[in-house]
Amino acid sequence: MKKLMTLATLALALVFTTNLTAQDFGGLDKSPADMAAFPTSYRVSDKMVKITYSRPQLKGRSLSELAPAGKVWRTGANEAVEITFYKDANLAGTPVKAGTYSLFTIPGDGEWTVILNSKLNQWGAYSYDKSADVARVKASASNDGKSLEAFSIAFKEADGGAHMVMGWGTTRVAVPMTFGNM
Repeated sequence: MKKLMTLATLALALVFTTNLTAQDFGGLDKSPADMAAFPTSYRVSDKMVKITYSRPQLKGRSLSELAPAGKVWRTGANEAVEITFYKDANLAGTPVKAGTYSLFTIPGDGEWTVILNSKLNQWGAYSYDKSADVARVKASASNDGKSLEAFSIAFKEADGGAHMVMGWGTTRVAVPMTFGNM
């Protein structure tokens, strides 16, 4: 009887295992998620800021097609970007309380508007609500000779804090920030 129970259990396990391996998983996301944090070293666990975003690709298109000048852009793809400040911060001269915010931008020539918004869990900028803005700052935009196919965000230590640098195509936008205890 004990052998029969063992065989029945084994047979049942094989049936479920076969079903599990037969699951159909979709292809890779065309705009995969990424994150960046400051300080950038993985060995430093006491982060000041972390940003989570998706990385769209140019694929022969121009930045101006995908993020038109003068219009609110989700700053990436898919869900709106979320930025978490673990300490009170100063974003390009504007004080920001520690917390998590959606990040939007308005591209422009030589200067972009960077927006922190208190409404989280948004898809793109479709439900963007200006009345939920916590901060709006100007950030300088420049051109780089090296083109980036995928939208990217990185932090670079600078001026007693960091610059959050957004890059796509040959456009680079640097947003200065400092933190409470720096």
